[in-house]
Amino acid sequence: SKGAPETILENCSYIYDNGIREITETDKKKILEINETFASEGLRVLALAYKEGGILEEKDLVFASLTAMLDPPREEVREAIKICELSGIKVIMITGDHKLTAKAIANELGIFEEGDIILTGRELDELSDSEFEKIVENVKVYARVSPEHKMKIISAFKKKGEVVAMTGDGINDAPALKNANIGIAMGITGTDVTKEASDMILTDDNFASIVAAVEEGRGIYDNIKKYLAYLLSCNVGEILVMFIAGLLAMPLPLIAIQILWINLVTDGLPAIALSVDPKEPDIMLRKPRVSGESIFTKRVKFMILWIGILIAIGILPIFNYYKSDLIRAQSIAFVMLTMFEMFNVFNCRSERYSLFKVKVFKNKFLIVAVLISILLQLCVIYVPFLQTYFHTVSLSLKDWLLILPITSTAFLSMEIIKRFWK
Repeated sequence: SKGAPETILENCSYIYDNGIREITETDKKKILEINETFASEGLRVLALAYKEGGILEEKDLVFASLTAMLDPPREEVREAIKICELSGIKVIMITGDHKLTAKAIANELGIFEEGDIILTGRELDELSDSEFEKIVENVKVYARVSPEHKMKIISAFKKKGEVVAMTGDGINDAPALKNANIGIAMGITGTDVTKEASDMILTDDNFASIVAAVEEGRGIYDNIKKYLAYLLSCNVGEILVMFIAGLLAMPLPLIAIQILWINLVTDGLPAIALSVDPKEPDIMLRKPRVSGESIFTKRVKFMILWIGILIAIGILPIFNYYKSDLIRAQSIAFVMLTMFEMFNVFNCRSERYSLFKVKVFKNKFLIVAVLISILLQLCVIYVPFLQTYFHTVSLSLKDWLLILPITSTAFLSMEIIKRFWK
């Protein structure tokens, strides 16, 4: 039989000491002292015992030995835990090892600090649910725990409003993984039952991979926001231009084919490029967003409305000024809307930081997409047979000298606003 020394000793009546003899309380005390010495050095200790006669019953065992094993954590785990702390993710150690072993490993990894609490399963049993909930946020290490204890720990954190991720590999871990907000099973050592109960399987059994997954998830979430902010701000601008022109009994600034061109071709490529935008430099220094928070944050809403209004304010007066030559006025409005969108796409690289902080050329796909969109727009304006289909005329240098300063305000104004955002 093998197991925790204190558990095995409870079932031992004899000890092998150059022969079998009855075990005494002094023997047990000495064994437990050796166990604590090993455990305080971060060693995992197993007690070995046996029974003669081939009877499969765990009582009146003969104590044989203590076996101490060194199972050092991977080198990258300490750095991953440090990143977790910076990003607002609290790491808790739950183990079946001895309290001193758990404390030594937690100290080595930077999980346990002075003032933190270590609880054993037995101590946890002595606490009521309300008493435990008061201290749960200060407990960093749990030792000698059972599956029931894991359920109690998860429930306490969830009552505090925390989002709980739980890792496990054994069959006994399945209920806890199911109860956690995110159950993470080990892909190599995990049982089939555990994998079925989990939400995510860690294929390399490496804690650092969880941190990498969090970083990737934050990047994907950011890119969804960028994509939506870009398309919606541009669409709000288009709607306002057409709606206000109708209210003021002005001719249509854009005809149907021009609107389709903008929505399907001109702003499509930059939007796709935003979906693969590189992660912001401080993505793992942010605290987790509030659970249930809308993807349309105050900054995203402001950006959508501000750019939409700016597009309308920029295009309508110019269109009204040139409306005596309607095709030319529509051509200018058509190009202005496209250029507003090309400048605006760089705003959407980050809702908090200047383009120059996130680096202009870091997203090469976006640069290529913008250049292609502008080139296609120039074709529609200057290629004769396309002019016929899109009802456009060639624009002069003077027109471009008017268009570019006005449309660049979409980018410049947001750069100024971002400087005042905290």
